[in-house]
Parts: sequence; structure tokens; C-alpha cells
Amino acid sequence: MSGAGRHTQLLHAGAPTLRDGAGPVNVPVVRTSTVRFATQQDLESRQHRRAAGERVASYGRHGLDTHQALEDALSTLEGGHRAFLAPSGLSAITLVLLALLSPGDHALVSDSVYAPVRRVDKTLLQRLGITVEYFSPAHDDLAALIRPETKLVYLESPSSLLFEVLDLPELAAVARERGVPVAVDNTWSGGWFQQPLRLGANISIQAATKYIAGHSDVMQGAVVVDSPALAERIAATHEALGLAIGADDAYLSLRGLRTLPLRLAQHQRNATEVAQWLQRHPQVGRVFYPALPDDPGHALWQRDFSGASGLVSFAFRDAGASAASAFVDALRWFAIGASWGGYESLALVAPPERLREHRTWQGNAPVVRLHVGLEDPQDLLADLDQAFHRTLT
Repeated sequence: MSGAGRHTQLLHAGAPTLRDGAGPVNVPVVRTSTVRFATQQDLESRQHRRAAGERVASYGRHGLDTHQALEDALSTLEGGHRAFLAPSGLSAITLVLLALLSPGDHALVSDSVYAPVRRVDKTLLQRLGITVEYFSPAHDDLAALIRPETKLVYLESPSSLLFEVLDLPELAAVARERGVPVAVDNTWSGGWFQQPLRLGANISIQAATKYIAGHSDVMQGAVVVDSPALAERIAATHEALGLAIGADDAYLSLRGLRTLPLRLAQHQRNATEVAQWLQRHPQVGRVFYPALPDDPGHALWQRDFSGASGLVSFAFRDAGASAASAFVDALRWFAIGASWGGYESLALVAPPERLREHRTWQGNAPVVRLHVGLEDPQDLLADLDQAFHRTLT
């Protein structure tokens, strides 16, 4: 597929080969708990090949045709060497942390990171003697924070509440100079609007639950690495943890990938219309959306991204937390939910304690995060308008 456009490559990545001159368009769902072998020698040969790092299955947990097709498609999407599947986005993050960090190691994590990462730190990494230090890329000098025992820089760009865009090429260059691998949570972009591996990162992580699957019916995570050396380390921990996903979920994510660019384009159109409308609303103090020209991260977004997804947050101008909750309750087309990335619109009051973890956040006003779905944008604007009238007038 060399020379083909990204969408063309993504449509055909992982497609089944034709046998006897014919075959299905989609990879079949191959469900199995056991792999059969003709001889003991065949079994042992497969086990040795897998131990040497080859992507072959000697047991059902390793995944067969459906899983491998999704892995191939994810590698194509992210421009990586190899992909690994996990049962959720958080398990994919934990896989990377455990694969790259050992007792006595130090990790630097951007302070606007997905909140459950801090939970993994408190409940697991600290118990293992791993030190995690949170830093603000906008305020701190990464080079000065790196120690001899620093073994990972973990970033998320944009962040998932206020959409802070990081200077990923600069941060990655600093880390690479000191031999420290860089992992990036790339869920906001769906892997389509940003490719961290091409910006200098070594590992890209996504909650495939979100935009990849795209229909709010899958729990899944994905890790894509840039080199055989990192693939070996991730593979060893992936095997030790026994991580696996069902073939049906792999199939649903593979199906979602085929339409990812089209869905994200519509999410962006709708979200931009909503963000611009919110900017003009008298009860809104600030809108967080990198595609807006006055957003602090707009220049970096223009440089490193090819588009913006459906997530928009806004801070009220003069309202308390109770008004924000009442506003969300008054919405009709925006369901209340903590996830995003599906076809439907969602709303969530951002927890104040989560906002305070961001050093770039200086406000006290309540913040609502919207996931702008694929509904008619005029219906969504009318819904927001009536919610403002019901709760703030």
C-alpha cells in the first residue's frame, strides 16, 4: 500500500488475503480458547517462535486472525512497528507503566493526565517502589526534572478536560537526548488527527473504547510502539499479565476503524459549531477547544494536528456548582456520561479536584465538558440554549 493515502491504507489494513481466488471483505470473527496443532513438534516450534518475539499464537489468549487484523490496522493508523490490545484504555496505560518501570525508577507525568493514571500510581506503582512526579509542561523545564533513574516521560495531548496541547516534538526531543522513552495518550485524536510516533514519541496509547470503536459498545485499549526493542518489552509484560480481548470486540473496533476519518470529520464540524456558539453566549466565561483561534494551544494544534475531535469544555461566567449540575440535568440530547467517542452527545460536570491538578487552570468557575456527537448540530444548539434559559435566567 506504499504511496496510497492514509484513508485508503486504513480501509485496507488487515484485510484478509484471498484463497482459491475468493474471500470475504471483512476478516471473520475467529473465537477460540485453544489452538490445535498437528504434532507436538508443531506446538513446540510455535512456542519457540513466540518466545523469540514473533507474533504467532500458541494459545487462544494470544489472538488469532481477527486480533491480528486489528493490530495491523492500528499499526497502520499510528504509523508504528507493532500494536498490542488490552481490555480497556486504563489497562493499556497500566501495561506500558509496568513494562517500562521497575522498583527504584522515576517517571515524569504531565499534570493534566487522565485522572485514573494517578490512581494507578497511588494503588500500584507506589507499592512497587516506583516514583511518579507530575509536572506542568507549560511551567516546568523537563530537562531539569529528568534524573538518572528517570525511565519514562508520560504525556497526554490534548488533555481530556481542558484540552491543553503540549509541544510534543520539543518534549520528545528533550527526553530522547537523555535516552528516556516517551509515551503519549493519543485518545483525543483517535490516532487520525495526530500521530505521536511521527512527532518523536516512542509509544502511542489509545482507549479504543472511544473513537476507534465509535459506537459506545466496546471496552478496549491499544498500545502502538515504534521499535522492535520496545515491542519486546511490552510483549513480555502483556504476556505476563494475561491481557486479552474477545474476538467480537476486536471485530467491532476493526469495523469502526474503517469509518474513523468520516466520523471524526463530522464530530469536528459539529463541535466547532457548538464551540463558536458557546463563545458568543453571555453566560459562558471561556471555551476550551484547540481549533478556536484564541485558544492558548491553537498554534501548536495547527502545527501538529490535522483536525479536532468532538470534545468541547466551557466555564460558566457567573454560576456555582449547583447551577452547572442543574444545567447538565436540563439537557435533552446530551446524555450525562463520563465516556466519549461514540456517535451520541454527552455532558459531564468536570470534578473541581481534577481541574485543580492542572497548573494551567487558575479559575474557580464550574466547567462542563461536552462530547459533541453526530446529531443535527441545530438540535444540539437548541438543547444547550434551553438548558441555559432554564437554569441561569
